[in-house]
Amino acid sequence: MSRSSHDARPRPGRLRAHLDVIVVVVVLTCTELIAHCAGAVAGMITVPIAVAALVALMRLRGIGWAELGLGRRHWRRGTKYALVAAGIVLAGVGLGLLLPFTRPFFLNNRYATVSGALLASLVLIPLQTVIPEEFAFRGVLHGALDRAYGARGVFAAGSLLFGLWHVASSVGLTSGNRGLSAILGGGIAGQLSGIALAVLATGAAGFVFTWLRRRSGSLLAPIALHWSLNGAGALAAALAWHVAVR
Repeated sequence: MSRSSHDARPRPGRLRAHLDVIVVVVVLTCTELIAHCAGAVAGMITVPIAVAALVALMRLRGIGWAELGLGRRHWRRGTKYALVAAGIVLAGVGLGLLLPFTRPFFLNNRYATVSGALLASLVLIPLQTVIPEEFAFRGVLHGALDRAYGARGVFAAGSLLFGLWHVASSVGLTSGNRGLSAILGGGIAGQLSGIALAVLATGAAGFVFTWLRRRSGSLLAPIALHWSLNGAGALAAALAWHVAVR
């Protein structure tokens, strides 16, 4: 075998890193399918268990706490970025509620009551969505992709996969949002457009989450931004419905 062909082969460490990425992606894909096909209760249990198992597996594979965004020395920096990111989003949400032409986009049927929005914002969204997803994508997947492909791979593949992760959850998004229905319509084309829009939006959000994760070195910053987008959005929806029915 020639030297050039031998050098073209992946080094054992690189091959190991690629296998780690494959394992993480397969587990997350299966988890998402189970969560959306086996019922709400199964979804509540499946995602956190799968993410915890992935964290444990990656630790056994040699990925350190800092690579997972959980290193202690980055907590202070992560907190600073978290406060700034959440503050910017909360200000933007407040402005969106005040402006009449943007307020209809907050009218999400799932959060039509204040009590339901509070439960979702303070309990369900953090425990079922934000924390598991950030541990999975900006923690485990981030660490595996970084070892295998570097920063470009983390931003490109991580953002794409995060967008695709939301395909199932965005089914029916258009019909459940008055602002989107008015623009995209309520037929099949409108529903598909809503899904595509959701994938693009969450993919772009994943890019920003990744930037925060790398900039701060901690999961605290993307967790705060993720919650402020989802949790504050739920509360804003309840307030928008309150104003709409007055």
